Amino acid sequence: MSLINPTLVLNCGSSSLKYALISEDGETRIEGLAEALGNTDARIKHKNLDGSKVDINIPNSGAHTEALQIILGDLIKEYQPVAVGHRVVHGGDKFTKATVINEEVLATIEELATLAPLHNPANALGIKAINDIYPKLPQVAIFDTAFHQTMPAHAYRYAVPKQLYTDHQIRRYGFHGTSHNYVSNRASKLTTQDGDKGWLVAHLGNGCSATAVYNGKSMDTSMGITPLEGLMMGTRSGDIDPSFHLHIHRTLGLSLEEVDTLLNKKSGLLGVSGVSNDMRILEQAAAEGNQDAILSLEMFAYRVAKYLLSLTAGLPVLTGVAFTGGIGENGADMRGKIVAHLKHLGAKIDTAKNDALIRGAEGSFHADDSAIELWVIPTDEEYQIMSETREILGL
Repeated sequence: MSLINPTLVLNCGSSSLKYALISEDGETRIEGLAEALGNTDARIKHKNLDGSKVDINIPNSGAHTEALQIILGDLIKEYQPVAVGHRVVHGGDKFTKATVINEEVLATIEELATLAPLHNPANALGIKAINDIYPKLPQVAIFDTAFHQTMPAHAYRYAVPKQLYTDHQIRRYGFHGTSHNYVSNRASKLTTQDGDKGWLVAHLGNGCSATAVYNGKSMDTSMGITPLEGLMMGTRSGDIDPSFHLHIHRTLGLSLEEVDTLLNKKSGLLGVSGVSNDMRILEQAAAEGNQDAILSLEMFAYRVAKYLLSLTAGLPVLTGVAFTGGIGENGADMRGKIVAHLKHLGAKIDTAKNDALIRGAEGSFHADDSAIELWVIPTDEEYQIMSETREILGL
């Protein structure tokens, strides 16, 4: 195995840095995760080309630059990347595709922090860290929101005064775009059906979203101006009455910030169950008779199905549903619960195939007489970022 003309892919969070060095053919990679950045227990969990693993402590409460110095200077020093592709969460309506990063682009990414205060500043940190270490290395931003810029206005506009859109860019943007892009493209390659392709992609993990994709273009999606809108998630509420904030403020005296924390970090599967946001723990609790855990699973399945059904309105044709993300890829029981609600689409499961699709397995699980196809496709956002980076640079 070797890494020829590799691309470095970075996904920077506020206290973490996920990285992958991927060969130009996409067949081999080195990868890892730097976590607890800025804390005394900052460390790197690294996986070598041969699959062996190593853990490294980052001294002096290491931040992003220190982590990258170790990654580039020690862990992958024998492989010189030809470019760096960054996952950037929010591109607003300014970026509709992968974009080569310069000072102006970096400044715009930082300005868009008003729309993604937890994510864009961290993404900018990764860009600046690479500038410090390899100032001449080309860098490309791949925006979570860019894939959804093909949505028509009737799908992305909110029913609020026009001035809020024209003057303040208040609209639906959608997220998980890199994953939805990869999975829908992969599904179109795997299907044996000819002609136009319409997919419902369910990205189900701790964060969840669903997208209607027609011939490679996003037509509608569940998340909105922030990742809170849409499906019920691990700790996020998903859709809720817009007056909830005011009601909770009046009745409980919570501030806007406290309500925001409640909806983003204390709701969803965790909030309903009172047990966990981990699907595996919830399924065990449900099996033991915990009624709140049972309800949380029923709510999750129903709300995913309800959104998938609504998103069919955005598709001229429906080829099938593709599941991805930690729950989508491994939760055979949950997939079964969701598909059971899609009876009006004529979706039918092959139970044996469904049960076998776990731990990174890819394949279909629709019955022979199902009216639509059902797929499990493990997402590979790093591969998608690598591909878009190389394409925009002409590598």
